[in-house]
Amino acid sequence: QVQLVESGGGLVQAGGSLRLSCAASGSIFKLNTMEWYRQAPGKQRELVARITTGGNTNYADSVKGRFTISGDSAKNTVWLQMNSLKPEDTAVYYCHSEGVNYVLRPYDSWGQGTQVTVSS
Repeated sequence: QVQLVESGGGLVQAGGSLRLSCAASGSIFKLNTMEWYRQAPGKQRELVARITTGGNTNYADSVKGRFTISGDSAKNTVWLQMNSLKPEDTAVYYCHSEGVNYVLRPYDSWGQGTQVTVSS
């Protein structure tokens, strides 16, 4: 079992900043990727940002230049720094990770989600 625990969500005014954290723990032999997804009411879950253990990053076009994903592979922790927030960034943000567990099976785990609300 691999557990992901998120923190850092909240209410912020448009133009403000928030920093989300996600810590992975449990049966992790090799962690390949950690990602942030978000889901707004009535919409599909979408990928926001991804980071690999090699440090490669990818972002959704809607957040490029405003959000930054970073990680500490030694601590299996990833952060999402969100600047210049807009009301359309309002959503539940989920941490997701893929890798290999101690019995050398692939794992695919999700966090419980953290609410981000941006007021106009």
